Amino acid sequence: MARLDGATAAPRPEPDPDDVSWIEPPSCPKCGAPIRLHPTNYDRWVSLAMVELPAKDVPEPFRWRLTKLPGRSSIATDIVAVRVRGVDPLPSEAVVPAHRMMCAPD
Repeated sequence: MARLDGATAAPRPEPDPDDVSWIEPPSCPKCGAPIRLHPTNYDRWVSLAMVELPAKDVPEPFRWRLTKLPGRSSIATDIVAVRVRGVDPLPSEAVVPAHRMMCAPD
């Protein structure tokens, strides 16, 4: 399932608690573009594009949504990526494309 969805990215590195330097977003090893790494709802990691696009502009296999994990606090503690399946979104509804759709190696 993860291979078909393209959820084969490595997990985010854990930041050193003593390091106070700015954490840059990770970049794609193929094209160098900044990417967002998020865990999926089935415990894998996926590389997503930095922008949201209307669903009509993103092919069905590359559509993802970011969902906040439920918790006791009103502050979101973590976000998971969920593939858009089953019910198709409206054409104008925003989805997050997988980075592999937008990746353009040199």
